[in-house]
Amino acid sequence: MLKPTESNRRQFLTNTGRALVAAPFFVRNLISAPPSGKLRLAAFGGGNMAYVTLQQISRHKNVTLACVAEVDSAQLGQLNKLAPGTKIYEDWREMLRAERKNIDIACVGTPDHMHAMQAMASMREGLPVYVQKPLAHDIYEVRKLTEYARKKNLVTQMGIQIHSSKEYNTAVKLVQDGAIGKIKEVHAWSSKKWGDMDPFPGGSDPVPATLKWDLWLGNAAARPYIKDYYHPANWRKRVDFGTATFGDMGCHIYDPVFSALGLSAPISVRSEGAPPNEHNWPINSVIHYIFAGTRYTEGTTVNITWYDGDVKPSQEILTRAGVERLPREGSIMFGTKGIMVLPHIGMPKLLPEADFADFKMPAIEPKNHYFEFVDAVLGTTQTSTKFDYSGPLTETVLLGPLAQHFPKTTLEWDSRKMRVRNLKEANKYVRRKYRKGWSVKGL
Repeated sequence: MLKPTESNRRQFLTNTGRALVAAPFFVRNLISAPPSGKLRLAAFGGGNMAYVTLQQISRHKNVTLACVAEVDSAQLGQLNKLAPGTKIYEDWREMLRAERKNIDIACVGTPDHMHAMQAMASMREGLPVYVQKPLAHDIYEVRKLTEYARKKNLVTQMGIQIHSSKEYNTAVKLVQDGAIGKIKEVHAWSSKKWGDMDPFPGGSDPVPATLKWDLWLGNAAARPYIKDYYHPANWRKRVDFGTATFGDMGCHIYDPVFSALGLSAPISVRSEGAPPNEHNWPINSVIHYIFAGTRYTEGTTVNITWYDGDVKPSQEILTRAGVERLPREGSIMFGTKGIMVLPHIGMPKLLPEADFADFKMPAIEPKNHYFEFVDAVLGTTQTSTKFDYSGPLTETVLLGPLAQHFPKTTLEWDSRKMRVRNLKEANKYVRRKYRKGWSVKGL
């Protein structure tokens, strides 16, 4: 049966009348559409942030949780309390095969290295997808997800939920309304340390009876299980599975900057910190980006610098801003008329305070980022972080970890060709090879 696109589904709803909009349903497969009118959610991952994602989406009155793929039954405690009796699969591929006629939407909350495979496989079944940040592990994967979603006109959303908050939307409006003038430079940072400078421990430990280790590894090369080294929390530190602090927090903290300035792909990127080793990302990063100027910036280019771990913007930057300390995470934008400090997560502060003493902040209403995805599937709104936006944002962020392989080297980025112009060796990090037996058409 033909799988309707977002546009022809909306036309169907219009032609069928407003009464059907009041009791919405998803027209992916009319034969299997549930009589309750609810969207049936398939979740990739059932613990940690994956649980938060499925829990928040399933709170929508028009969503019911249908099935979950989780490789470690020890991670299912909260899920069993939330939705006892939910169908649980260990292998996500088996879940898609078995449930393809019983699901309408999907969410992905697994470790970074599996995002692209699970999202692409779902979209190829015609499913709208909500994918946690970063959108994927590699730039190539991000580009392919973005292109496929656009080609099939599928509803998509990336899980940067602060994008829908009052705080971030206020910051974007302030910049675009010219409250601090044209932006001259930006600094952004996070105190998190998703890296590991210790030697690789080696050895192996018994795999817990609850864990399907080979399925957890997925498309990554086989290796021994080491207790607590990868699963359940420390995979972000590991080169093959996570994308370091920047991949975790950069998608959040760069988001209002990227949005406010109307940025696209960077011209160049340069890492000043230590490189990763064979297994782990470094800590204490400093990564410089140069972007082409936009109507919201001063000059033909604009510089944006990222810091993480123990490294923060310099004392000189604090002095220029007129502040004694900065938030633990956030960004600072220097404009031609003023300065904005934006905490993650907090309301923006305009400086110098005396210049903005009588300034009235715009009234911004927050939105529910998770519900926005559901409502977009139902045809009543559009998502704010669809892959056409969050894809380029994620590609930009992932250039940071790529640049870390080549410290103190300015990499010139050709976004259209998806390659580094001036250092051929760097391009091997644009796309990794999957383990034999793990492939999804389209990637």
